[in-house]
Amino acid sequence: MSTGVTISSISDYAILGCGSVGYAVAEELAEQGKDVLIIDRDENRVESLRDQDLDARTADIREVEAANLVADRSVVLILASDVEANKQAVEHIRNVNGDQFIVARASDPVSGDELADLGADIVINPSTVIADSALRALESGELEHNAATLAGLLEETTGRLAILTQPSPDPDSIASGAALQAIAAHLGIESDIIYLGDIGHQENRAFVNLLGIDLLQWDDVEDQSVYDTVALVDHTSTEDLTLEVDVLIDHAEPEEGLEPFFTDIRPNMSSTSTIMTKYIQEFDMNVSEEVATALLYGIRAETLDFKRDTTPADLTAAAYLYPFANHDTLEQVESPSMSPETLDVLAEAIANRDVQGSHLVSNAGFVRDREALMQAASHLLNLEGVTTTAVFGVAEETIFLAARSKDIRMNIGSVLADAYGEIGETAGHSTQASAEIPLGIFTGIEISDDTRETLLTLTEEAVKRTLFDAMGVEGEGNGS
Repeated sequence: MSTGVTISSISDYAILGCGSVGYAVAEELAEQGKDVLIIDRDENRVESLRDQDLDARTADIREVEAANLVADRSVVLILASDVEANKQAVEHIRNVNGDQFIVARASDPVSGDELADLGADIVINPSTVIADSALRALESGELEHNAATLAGLLEETTGRLAILTQPSPDPDSIASGAALQAIAAHLGIESDIIYLGDIGHQENRAFVNLLGIDLLQWDDVEDQSVYDTVALVDHTSTEDLTLEVDVLIDHAEPEEGLEPFFTDIRPNMSSTSTIMTKYIQEFDMNVSEEVATALLYGIRAETLDFKRDTTPADLTAAAYLYPFANHDTLEQVESPSMSPETLDVLAEAIANRDVQGSHLVSNAGFVRDREALMQAASHLLNLEGVTTTAVFGVAEETIFLAARSKDIRMNIGSVLADAYGEIGETAGHSTQASAEIPLGIFTGIEISDDTRETLLTLTEEAVKRTLFDAMGVEGEGNGS
């Protein structure tokens, strides 16, 4: 039988030391209908508390008498400003009744550790609590100000609002665009979500199709002049963009020279979907099932289902969205059907895998859909004993490489940067990354239809050896 204390179901409390903090707690508990006994050595204070219909008694919390008075209480809160007195109270209470749940007030980390060592279940430091409360109030006030500023800017739109995602948008970017579009509609503004590249990953295509999110390819926009307000969401680059940017919302720092009228950059949050969820709450909107599902998936995708760089803000945003999301749709998005192209790439990657230790590198040959390399790298990460995967293939006279890692000792983004940063382009972070390398870089041979197969054969070992060296792996692959 459990002897644990469930705070929410307890009705009998004791408060030892009733200064301003103790009185505030006692008043709140009494309003909740809890039975509260207050112990304080100041007779005048005790008399005043009794005049307010509170159960108060006079005793010195440093003495065993106080511990005996509260021996039948399930929860004891020791909240005097005198930390030494609090220590003595904890010690006496533990000696009288070892099962009580004790909350004790400290003044600093050292006294907090001492109270915990004496048997306090929870230690609170008022200065830390006040600082946390002040920061939350600051964040809330900042969000309120930002929301008002954003609304004012968007409401000046006379044509349409252009919401630009990443060039090849991922779930976080797509979801953030859908959220800003919903906010714009809430303010009576028409908008379009626009991307500059392509939606390649099967999971991303399934995400867009299942949720019915309308995205426009920039080159397909017939009249670009209708957009008199431009917003970037989860997209901090102005490359290939001729429009002036008015709004920038992202969880990553923007490139230099990008100075829109309104900017909200929050590196302390792991996804732009988290930021957009906060705005939806601030605007007090009824979030649709489609937008809630998109935002929840955006947060989950960006944090690897809350296993990477997750912050309290991400968790609270996800908790808010959870009741409104369609979880059947989420399951379909996370398990899309595999295209024949992806299946072919995966088969090649399995057949050509080179495993050294827990690291796997594979050549998928010539590919039509380079996004299939990412899915192959993810699937191969499920092989027993494998913690890091890299799959590369050739498309458009370029070697494309996708890598994944669950090895906490390795930052795969840094590994690819070390291996190929000087000869190609790399991007990524600790668990997933990519690289693009000109096909002829290792050989100096001019590329033609006749030389492509030869080039791939010649560069395969160089690509693998360079990567294994960057991983710190020695020896020849076993090909298994």
